[in-house]
Amino acid sequence: MIIFALIFIYMVFSVITYARRDKVQFYEVQEGSIVNSKDYTGIILRQEEVKNADRSGYVNYYVREGKRAATGTRVYSIDETGSITSFLADHSQDNVTLTSENLTELKKQLTAFSLTYDNNQFRSVYDTKYALESEVMEYMNLNALDNLGSMMDEAGISFEQVKADQAGIVSYGVDSFEGLQPSGISETSFDRSSYAKSKTQSGKLIEKGAPVYKTITSDQWSVVFPMSEDDIKAYGDKKNLTVGFSGRDLKATGSFSVITGTDGSFGKIDLDKYMVQFVSDRYVNFEIVSDRVDGLKIPVTAVTKKDFYLVPMDYMTQGGDSSSTGFNKEVYSDSGTSVVFVPTEIYYSEGNNYYIEMDQADGFKAGDYIVKPNSTERYQIGASNSLQGVYNINKGYAVFKQIDVLVSNDEYYTVKKNMTYGLAVYDHIVLNAQTVNEGELIYQ
Repeated sequence: MIIFALIFIYMVFSVITYARRDKVQFYEVQEGSIVNSKDYTGIILRQEEVKNADRSGYVNYYVREGKRAATGTRVYSIDETGSITSFLADHSQDNVTLTSENLTELKKQLTAFSLTYDNNQFRSVYDTKYALESEVMEYMNLNALDNLGSMMDEAGISFEQVKADQAGIVSYGVDSFEGLQPSGISETSFDRSSYAKSKTQSGKLIEKGAPVYKTITSDQWSVVFPMSEDDIKAYGDKKNLTVGFSGRDLKATGSFSVITGTDGSFGKIDLDKYMVQFVSDRYVNFEIVSDRVDGLKIPVTAVTKKDFYLVPMDYMTQGGDSSSTGFNKEVYSDSGTSVVFVPTEIYYSEGNNYYIEMDQADGFKAGDYIVKPNSTERYQIGASNSLQGVYNINKGYAVFKQIDVLVSNDEYYTVKKNMTYGLAVYDHIVLNAQTVNEGELIYQ
């Protein structure tokens, strides 16, 4: 009874101790990769020329937004009385309809809007509404001129038709950035709260000298965006970058450079594709597409650092009657100097050096000498360096394993796999390296 009572007390003590002991959380190493998807907002710069009205009157457009117009193409008409607008409103409903091509273009506009909609930019709803209204009016007016031309002549309606004086893509949204150069970019340029864009609709009165449309004369365009110090370190030496445009399923590669604006450094990506898709936009959201790097994925919290001695590789030898590898260490006694083989664990190799444990009782300390095999050459222990690593707990206690970080983000590292002294898939490592010490027994 006494023996069983003692066993019972011991078991109760063990259970209480185990329950009160802090459990070390572990992480099972898996293969994976990190995709850094940082979003940027850039300003679009193009070769744009604003056209102003040469008289006051009511304007009607005949070229839709984003369409390429040749020199001599009828872009808009203007009449002082507004009679053409009234005539089109009275007669086009029964005689003019939208074509299937017109409807397809309108559907594309709605699809692009639904994919890129952002609650924080609600003004885009009104921009899209006005754009659709303008496009419908343009389609109707353009079709009406073909179907109702003779009727307008009979009614004696006169108006001035204005034709394009240069080839290019027509756009009706005018803001204050048409002449902006990269060197004139500043932090305030990205403040969208103060951004304003004017767009005259068909049938509206316009004053002489007011902007009536603009022509984009080149397919070359640039996106300029703010860069942090980390961005400059990551991309500063790049010549080209691939970007993905949010909500449009488009990717493009362009020439990249770091430019100096009025109050800092900015990134500039020069592109020659997809300019027409952004003809109505001044700001664009995108992400930089980085090369995918595969390896072993581990949490940032699992990583720690450890200092090691550096010893030349050619000093390594094998024990006389064992398969262990290590170094011949000089020891001193009253009887003189002798050489003793010390088995040594290698943690990493770099260049011509091995990384070995520091200041172990049965290992090496600063100032110790090791002897080169089959030679009288000696090397004094002292040079050191630190390594990043994690605590492997496969054996039930914490063992430091070195890692080689390939890429990282705020939560994870992707580290090199198949390293001689590193980690392997399915290894168990300590989730938070700060909670344990090397050699500590681990209770999972």
